[in-house]
Amino acid sequence: MARDRDSKRQQLSEEVASYVRELIISGEVRPGDFLRMEPIAEAVGVSNTPVREGLLSLSSEGFIELVPRRGFVVTPFTPQDVRDLFWVQAQLGGELAARAAKKITTEQLDGLETIVKQQEEAIEAGDEDGMVEYGHAFHRQINLAADSHRLALLLRSVVKHLPNRFYISIEGRASATREEHPLILEALRRRSTRMARSLMEQHILESADHLIETLEARGLWQDQPTD
Repeated sequence: MARDRDSKRQQLSEEVASYVRELIISGEVRPGDFLRMEPIAEAVGVSNTPVREGLLSLSSEGFIELVPRRGFVVTPFTPQDVRDLFWVQAQLGGELAARAAKKITTEQLDGLETIVKQQEEAIEAGDEDGMVEYGHAFHRQINLAADSHRLALLLRSVVKHLPNRFYISIEGRASATREEHPLILEALRRRSTRMARSLMEQHILESADHLIETLEARGLWQDQPTD
């Protein structure tokens, strides 16, 4: 019972962290703004305890800072921060793709081919939800094929730093996905660790530029110097 309560609390604090990340990255709150716990608790539908736990989690990620006797304040979030997040993802994702090239089974390759076809159909139909679903499935299957649980967990911990809706924009890059996913699949079929690593790294790093353009268009850095 105690374990269930702890799990529920952790889930609620993660919901808070996700909500506040989106406020920060969407520009709804700006660097220097102090975050009040009550409106956050009301918006997420939780008590103040998971709000505080969620904010403490975000402070460890560098999104906010706890100022003694004043509360939590939003810290600057720059284009370089986005590039850094994707650079880490690219290194981990590239390594997982390289390991998958060695270990992937025929059944897993066939499954990836099915996912690529399903994503192509979603692109043709203009089905954004489908594009995202199959985009996530493509990367998830490669990470599973790598059979490196600890490394996949590290990648997941980095990926969660950006709200899921921003990955919708990334996976919705129809033209890039159309070209890049089949190339990665072909590298896996060839058992080419070098090609799989290189293609995956490039695929992820180019997503950083796309996301930065999206956030700039939203006015996130309108009052900040870009780097």
